[in-house]
Amino acid sequence: MTAPTPFERLGGEPAVRALVDRFYDLMDLEARFAELRALHPTTLDGSRDKLHWFLCGWLGGPQHYVERFGHPMLRARHLPFAIGLRERDQWMGCMLQAMGDEGVDEALAQKLAEALFGTADWMRNRPG
Repeated sequence: MTAPTPFERLGGEPAVRALVDRFYDLMDLEARFAELRALHPTTLDGSRDKLHWFLCGWLGGPQHYVERFGHPMLRARHLPFAIGLRERDQWMGCMLQAMGDEGVDEALAQKLAEALFGTADWMRNRPG
């Protein structure tokens, strides 16, 4: 018997969708995430879907993103956007709050935050 994946521990696709929706709701509503919001299109539907699809696979669930778009190539796909420390920190702050709001288990949230921070920091393409 294998240990459950983070995807399973979160509660599968419905929980990942709820997390992503809360993330984008916060980004859209909270002034402290304004720079992050400015990097996104006017409507967030496509962004919501892409992050949901990506996170499902990244967390050990279905590979929806890869099936639709191939390898994520996250850094290359984000190069057109100016991402610095502020944007990284806003992304992380938004995701941390979304995980808290959605009741993600504290130990799991901590592990996810550590992994997500590494990815978010790697996405930076400008100083400061």
